[in-house]
Amino acid sequence: MMRYIKLVNFEINRFSKIYLSLLLITLVSQFAGVIIVTKSLLNDARDIMKEERLSEAAYITNYGGIDFNHIANSLLFVGPIALSAVALIFYIFLIWYRDWFGKNTFIYRLLMLPASRLSIYLSKATSIFLMVLGLIAFQIIILPMENALFNSNVPEALLNEMSISTITIANPILSLIIPSTFTQFLISYGIGLMIMSILFTSIMFERSFRIKGIIMGLLYCGIAAVLFLAPFFVMEFGNFYFYPNELFGLLLALGIILTGLSVWLGAWLLKNRVTV
Repeated sequence: MMRYIKLVNFEINRFSKIYLSLLLITLVSQFAGVIIVTKSLLNDARDIMKEERLSEAAYITNYGGIDFNHIANSLLFVGPIALSAVALIFYIFLIWYRDWFGKNTFIYRLLMLPASRLSIYLSKATSIFLMVLGLIAFQIIILPMENALFNSNVPEALLNEMSISTITIANPILSLIIPSTFTQFLISYGIGLMIMSILFTSIMFERSFRIKGIIMGLLYCGIAAVLFLAPFFVMEFGNFYFYPNELFGLLLALGIILTGLSVWLGAWLLKNRVTV
């Protein structure tokens, strides 16, 4: 267990500079977005009121108030979230291939450690999952601050004040990364874990069989996708209907099976087919 924890800490430290950069970009960009977009919205509102000779009350009646959704839908707000997501998806591949193609082919030293190769596999998966949760926690922490800054900069007469829960529900991206219920959490992050484990296993196929492994990895991804989406295919083409609870149960069971199978197969390939 201690070796596993040390490996997790090691993997997180290797990505720490990029990770901290992502946090800083998110912080600066989103707060800048709050200030810039708010100022632009207020200027537009004043221009309309001046041109049409409207009072603030008349403007609210004709055009509605200003709320945080304008900020949450802006590029400065969602851009860092998308950048962080892309960076972590890219790191799913980098976390393995960097060890093979780095200057010192570090994978040879890593695989010769007096530790189970399953620990190596799980430590890489755990480090990525913890970094995802860290980014989400950071967004949860700074979102109330951004909302408070927005509320303080918009005149009360023009403001449609929104709670944090309303903001996360109203914005598709925020509702995906900050689930409002435990069930949504299981769906969002369970699917994320499943996809990561499938990609890890595909990488192990490629590392084990090279060119043939690429084809095997792609086939594995395709088969896993078809199996997971099978309930939807059954409903669409089989004239069959699942109730929401039944569909959730099926997807949860399939997700657990595919994740467990992927971890087992990937760890087996790493132990028996990937050689030093």
